[in-house]
Amino acid sequence: MASRCTRATADPDQVIAAARAWLGTPYHDQASLRGAGCDCLGLARGVWREVVGQEPFPIPPYSRDWGETGPREVLAEGARSMMIEVSPSDAGPGALVLFRMMPRAIAKHVGILTGPGTFLHAYERLGVIEEPLTQSWRRRIAFAFLFPDEV
Repeated sequence: MASRCTRATADPDQVIAAARAWLGTPYHDQASLRGAGCDCLGLARGVWREVVGQEPFPIPPYSRDWGETGPREVLAEGARSMMIEVSPSDAGPGALVLFRMMPRAIAKHVGILTGPGTFLHAYERLGVIEEPLTQSWRRRIAFAFLFPDEV
């Protein structure tokens, strides 16, 4: 899907540097504090705060199984309201990608592309890591978004 707006995008190098500053942060549900704890959404929120500015709205509490409880693409809808949507095939380094963890399920995992074959994400038991974007991960990408340069 092509971008629907003409807003300027954030510098991908700045997005990647901000994301890599979170490497080693332990995994913690619903947290977003670099070095102390975050989940995948908390990582994206932290990068947003560093690159773009204040978060535009508070994130409501969510359960660990929220992605199995409804048909709405909650993450995609939220990202679409404040970011620049691009086709997953056009997403490059610095893009935020949303993954479907199971076929026909809603997208419920978030990562940031750091290179043509790598991405960074917060993963249970591992914390924030950077790893290869294997075919297994690549085929799960459902949506992609670019960070705007400002709100």
